Amino acid sequence: MEHLARRLAARFPALISPRRRAAFLSSSKHRCVESSAAFRQGLPPAPDMENQVLEINDKLMRFFDHCEKFITCIEENRTALHQVDAFKNGSKMQNVLEKIANTLCLPVNELNADLIQVAFFTCSFELALKNVTSPWCSIFDEEDAKVLEYLNDLKQYWKRGYGYDINSRSSCILFQDIFQKLDKAVSESKSSMPISSPVILQFGHAETLLPLLALMGFFKDDQPLTANNFDKQMNRKFRTGRIVPYASNLVFVLYHCDQAKTPKEEYQVQILLNEKVMQLPHSGETVSFYADLKNHYKDILQNCHFNEVCKLPKTNTNTTDEL
Repeated sequence: MEHLARRLAARFPALISPRRRAAFLSSSKHRCVESSAAFRQGLPPAPDMENQVLEINDKLMRFFDHCEKFITCIEENRTALHQVDAFKNGSKMQNVLEKIANTLCLPVNELNADLIQVAFFTCSFELALKNVTSPWCSIFDEEDAKVLEYLNDLKQYWKRGYGYDINSRSSCILFQDIFQKLDKAVSESKSSMPISSPVILQFGHAETLLPLLALMGFFKDDQPLTANNFDKQMNRKFRTGRIVPYASNLVFVLYHCDQAKTPKEEYQVQILLNEKVMQLPHSGETVSFYADLKNHYKDILQNCHFNEVCKLPKTNTNTTDEL
């Protein structure tokens, strides 16, 4: 996080500089608060940095905890992840179990998909965090890794991504807040006022980011991820290891452009994910007039009301049919 701050400061020196006041907002979870502190360590020192207060706002950064429909119909509904359960019990996973049981000289019935995932995550965590090749890595080959990657993607797809509408629609409170802040900056700019919040830094979770990206239409495959289409989804867009790695980040950059060169409108936007400029869903371009971007997301900005979206349906809440 500290290195990320340094890279962003180098990339946007006019914005992230000692003379620019930054606003900090975080989830209440300790790891997010610590991430914000580490990020701040990487920023150019500002005279009043110690006086800049970190705002805790779980309604924005952990919106899923405040969405009754999501909690009841997805989080606490054992049938919501039936595709994940089916894949765990399917032939692809069974092949992995048999290979690993043979490697460990164990009866295959002493292993299950959850235990194998623990071993796989232990391998990946130690490699990512400590740059150490765990002994657990030796029991997997590349084909096993592809199966286990798909299992995790499948879970995130149905729990945080495109699987059910409520997953992404519950993030509209955060999405609308982002555009309200951009609107405020545009309004202040047009009034020749100083921008009151030129840099806003918000710290949340992978579970904050995935629904938001799904709401915006990023990484959507032509066919949904299911238990029986592993082979067809080998080239899928929805790969959580690439979308939300450690210190994943989403950046909205608002530009005030020279009207002589852009007579249509003087405000434009770029979106970066993990420090890479994104192609925007509505145009395929990497930059958009701000008005065009707002028009593309008009339905979400005008009609997605968090309290209504998250209200429990009157019908049986054990079904996910209407989600």
